[in-house]
Amino acid sequence: MTKERNTNVDAEEPIKDNAPKETLESFAEEVEEISPEFKPKRKSNASVDSDKFDWDAFEKGTVSDEDPVQVEESYSQTLSRVSENEVVEGTVVALNKREVIVNIGYKSEGVISINEFRYNPELAVGDKVEVYVENAEDKRGQLILSHKRARSMRSWDRVNEAFDKSEIVKGYIKCRTKGGMIVDVFGIEAFLPGSQIDVKPIRDYDIFVNKTMEFKIVKINHEFRNVVVSHKALIEAEIEAQKADIIGKLEKGQILEGTVKNITSYGVFVDLGGVDGLIHITDLSWGRVNHPEEVVQLDQKINVVILDYDETKKRIALGLKQLTPHPWDALDPNFKVGDKVKGRVVVIADYGAFIEIQPGVEGLIHVSEMSWSQHLRSAQDFLKVGEEVEACILTLDREERKMSLGIKQLTPDPWATITEKYPVNSKHTATVRNFTNFGVFVELEEGVDGLVHISDLSWTKKIKHPSEFTSIGEPLEVVVLEVDQENRRLSLGHKQLEENPWDVFETVFTVGSVHEGTIVGFVDKGANVALEYGIEGFASTRNLVKEDGTTAKVDEKLPFKVVEFNKSNKKIILSHSKLFEENRKEESREKDSETSNTQKAVKKLKANLEKTTLGDISELAALKSEMESKEKE
Repeated sequence: MTKERNTNVDAEEPIKDNAPKETLESFAEEVEEISPEFKPKRKSNASVDSDKFDWDAFEKGTVSDEDPVQVEESYSQTLSRVSENEVVEGTVVALNKREVIVNIGYKSEGVISINEFRYNPELAVGDKVEVYVENAEDKRGQLILSHKRARSMRSWDRVNEAFDKSEIVKGYIKCRTKGGMIVDVFGIEAFLPGSQIDVKPIRDYDIFVNKTMEFKIVKINHEFRNVVVSHKALIEAEIEAQKADIIGKLEKGQILEGTVKNITSYGVFVDLGGVDGLIHITDLSWGRVNHPEEVVQLDQKINVVILDYDETKKRIALGLKQLTPHPWDALDPNFKVGDKVKGRVVVIADYGAFIEIQPGVEGLIHVSEMSWSQHLRSAQDFLKVGEEVEACILTLDREERKMSLGIKQLTPDPWATITEKYPVNSKHTATVRNFTNFGVFVELEEGVDGLVHISDLSWTKKIKHPSEFTSIGEPLEVVVLEVDQENRRLSLGHKQLEENPWDVFETVFTVGSVHEGTIVGFVDKGANVALEYGIEGFASTRNLVKEDGTTAKVDEKLPFKVVEFNKSNKKIILSHSKLFEENRKEESREKDSETSNTQKAVKKLKANLEKTTLGDISELAALKSEMESKEKE
């Protein structure tokens, strides 16, 4: 029973330090019986120290005669001395999907999460890595290491060193951000601009997330500790060499195959195998192109012709339409001036519209050729983009590849029969189209305009501007006064629709006649006076003075005397002052006449007195008193 119990060397309960000496000696004897070769030397009266007993050697069946303390010291010298919170270099001895085992020469290996090495997917057994010693031995005797903290502590120095030496570094793309990507480089979050990912534009940034790529550090902001990296910089040097080689072999007119790399509003960039060329939008097709996407698509393989190239600037101009014959060369040779053609409106400008007769062949319809009207309007008033129209060829130059068209020629010219349709003295209803200071332009029909002079608007009203009489868009009755077919001019009148009232006014407002009038407003040197029959006269300032010496005011009604009547100029000159001034002169003349008669009578009386007798004195006295009474009256 004792042997069976003691032979179990893997027993979980070790021998206690306070075991009795007899027990230890008995245990040693049993061991000697089991393993005869194990014969430890014993000193007399010496006790066996269980702490110094080599149990490992005992399990293997070999027990060294060396002192265990010396053996332990020798073993310790083979281990590296590790201090906590220190960065050391270790070797990867094993790894799996979750953990990496690193040996730093200590008595145990450290276990690190594989996530700390995700920036380096090529990590393999035997690689040297830097680790940070967090704990040399935890409660379970485990060595605790961290690769992430080691990278973080040395990252800034590593970044600056790589920037100074232009080294290529590896980085792990963590996520997208505005304008680019966030890259983990030595544990530092660096910015990768979208333009620096590749030499060609990137349409989908998400495909790079969680990938490890090589980069070059291109910029460091020490103040804010910002780092900018570029992947494009690594391949630009190689591409530049390829460009120089390709451009050196180019020739004008050479046809090459390329891939559509990028499409912009002004053209298409084509990859010719390491070097890019541009097809301008005007060189995509002989026809009108609103956007390059109408002709090509991204990643499409196309043949292009080299139009020009600049070795210094490394620019290549390409053409696509040049691979097909010019459409003007295929234009129907029977086309001539006067023929009718059909086409589609492709472009509209203020001055006209371009009509595509066939792809690459266009003609211009000027706005003046869209309508017989003399009022020039915008082409948008007549046509719309995409509209199918029929036009007449006005000019055709095959050498210059130019064509002018017209659509008004498809309808008869209204001026060809103007004298028949609008004879002199004929009356019509027109539409007011425009005003000028001297008259009103009206439209009788599409293409037929006429002018009503301001003096022909009214017989009686004094009009300063046509807008006082009518409005644009309003109908206006007119009579044809004159027709100039050659110059396409019509002289029209409105007042001629009525008889000239001045023929009647001439008999009513005779010079010297008195009429009641109302002052409607003052003008320079006088005022306008409204008279009966809706006409006006003019009175100067001095002719507006009333009998009491004051001047008449606006809206005051007074009698006026006609001083002057001018039928040809339609003028009536009036005066209020002359009415009382003439009365005063008449009274003055009457008084002067009576005074003269009295003086004559007195002289006659005196002459008679000299011849009068005493008998006549009484009669003379009576005559004298009668004369004096008359003078007093």
